[in-house]
Amino acid sequence: MGESGQNYTVFNSRSLVEMVGDVTDEAMKATKLKDFIGVLGGRFFNWAQRKSLFPLHLGIKCCAIEMGQTGGPRYDTERFGNGVFRSSPRQCDVLLVNGPISKKFADPLVRLWEQMPEPKWCIAMGECSISGGPYFQSYNILEGVDTLVPVDVYIPGCPPRPEALIDGFGKLREKIIRIGVEPSSERSSDTPIIIGDD
Repeated sequence: MGESGQNYTVFNSRSLVEMVGDVTDEAMKATKLKDFIGVLGGRFFNWAQRKSLFPLHLGIKCCAIEMGQTGGPRYDTERFGNGVFRSSPRQCDVLLVNGPISKKFADPLVRLWEQMPEPKWCIAMGECSISGGPYFQSYNILEGVDTLVPVDVYIPGCPPRPEALIDGFGKLREKIIRIGVEPSSERSSDTPIIIGDD
């Protein structure tokens, strides 16, 4: 045991972390270990991102029933790595839009998209979200969600079957493998995927 008057606060934890951080940072730069860990970490995060997609629970009309069926016990989309449908945009990385988008709902939809953290993707499910569906050229319905946010995967159908939605998530995974986890603003030149278009 030390003497009772000895001061143990001379070398606090913050200065220890700063000293060790400076020493290890210089050593890692000299040995190229920092670049190796960066590449390895990027590949790990890419793998983790595509194996755990969390879609935003945004059901507007009849496609929402098929979306709910996809998460149900018969199709059980969680076994394929699609997470539970979340209700908070800050916990999601896939905006799954289904149903007609009215001009009144356009601003809240864009706000939800902007609240989602990067990297994020968008899936347009059903004819209403792709082109307006039976409300095509209506005075209050947008002709596709791609006029508001960039769409990565289109799933046509009225309404599309749960198998098509599962296939859409699979195609999105392939796209994530191909392009990596880039922010959505840098992926503008990448063409969207259309399910059933082989």
